[in-house]
Amino acid sequence: MSKMFGTNGIRGEANGYLSCELSLKTGKAIAEVLGPGPIAIAMDTRVSSDMIRSAVSAGLMSMGVEVHDLGMVPTPALQYYVKINEDVTGGVMITASHNPPEFNGIKCISADGTECSHEEESAIEDAYDRDLKTVPWDRIGSVITIEGAGEAYIDAVVSKVDADLIRKADLTVVLDCANGASVHTSPLLMEKLGVRAVVLNGEPDGMFPGHYSEPVEENLSELKSEVVRVGADLGIAHDGDADRCVFVSDTGKYLPGDVGLALLSILCMKTTEGKKQVVSTVALSDMVEDAIIEAGGTLTRTAVGSPVVARRMIEDGAPIGGEDNGGIIFADHQFCRDGALAAARMIEFAARYGSIQKHVDALPEYCTIKTAVYCDENRKSYVIDRLAEKYASEKIDRTDGLKIIFSDGWVLLRPSGTEPKFRIYSESKDPKVAKDRSQSFVEDVASILG
Repeated sequence: MSKMFGTNGIRGEANGYLSCELSLKTGKAIAEVLGPGPIAIAMDTRVSSDMIRSAVSAGLMSMGVEVHDLGMVPTPALQYYVKINEDVTGGVMITASHNPPEFNGIKCISADGTECSHEEESAIEDAYDRDLKTVPWDRIGSVITIEGAGEAYIDAVVSKVDADLIRKADLTVVLDCANGASVHTSPLLMEKLGVRAVVLNGEPDGMFPGHYSEPVEENLSELKSEVVRVGADLGIAHDGDADRCVFVSDTGKYLPGDVGLALLSILCMKTTEGKKQVVSTVALSDMVEDAIIEAGGTLTRTAVGSPVVARRMIEDGAPIGGEDNGGIIFADHQFCRDGALAAARMIEFAARYGSIQKHVDALPEYCTIKTAVYCDENRKSYVIDRLAEKYASEKIDRTDGLKIIFSDGWVLLRPSGTEPKFRIYSESKDPKVAKDRSQSFVEDVASILG
């Protein structure tokens, strides 16, 4: 069969590609690879999450696995539960993160709480294709309902910041939960930190009536205006499963994910003893690298994907890492994207250093153009090779796709892991250079494809 796992789990339209039959069979395959110990499962607020969770759980139990059901909690809360319970050998999160409400997904978690590696995902795909033998009736697994996993996770987050400093700062925050998995945990975090919180979209609703769960600027107009209206120190927005977090400054300005990573990296460099290294991907803006170097740190780049970043952090002993989508990983807590800890640490940044916007204004300015171009799956390698030949006189980086580094910027041509297209990133301090070069590479690909 074709590859099931994309960049972030198995995804598809519920009762379409992501059917009960596929979910049941996937549950059996997950049990084969991540069992035989207990496996934890949780879900976001999507309409189909109960159905998919039930089908996956049935598959797990049919293989003799005990299921620990955490209910509706953020993805990092599930990961924290798996990490701290040594007898639990894996986890499954039912979520499609930022996708529209008709979609859902199955994300698999390793025994250490990290997202499953590509090798583990491949093993699950292989097991899916086999005729797995279920256990006899008297060895079928059962479901144990776990209470309080969300609160235990938030208590752990609070322990990782200077809560006393935050409480004394008397801050106001506007919090947009996107009707997703953070509707209980993130307001609880604000309460435990002594932060006044104005909560938007704070009811669980899988139709996402406030706005779609992708925390991009066009979905956050209410958050921006509310920050200004109430005179808040910060705006915070989660995606559907709350493993990511983006921010709005005290002036109501939307801050893209790379800006959040830059500020939290600066905080880490200033307050953390030991190695001052940040891990991110080849797609990250040079703005972040400049800010990290200015703060006395270094940046290591990897292929795109939070599991890749997390495993490089583990190898190098780096204290912080992440991507430009608001997914930030903190080594002193757990090696996964953590929206609640990112929120808590940005609140600590405001408590320590004052106006967020003042520090954003001090960051170096770059222009990054992101676009995409169609390409058949079987021709992607051919296109990359031809472009590498054309630009052989420039510095070439093939960590993930093809990155061509010019004297005044760079272009990254990265094949999508889920669609027949290339994602093209073009960056320069000169907006015209970034835009013209982006268009030039779109034309290059079209020319090569004929």
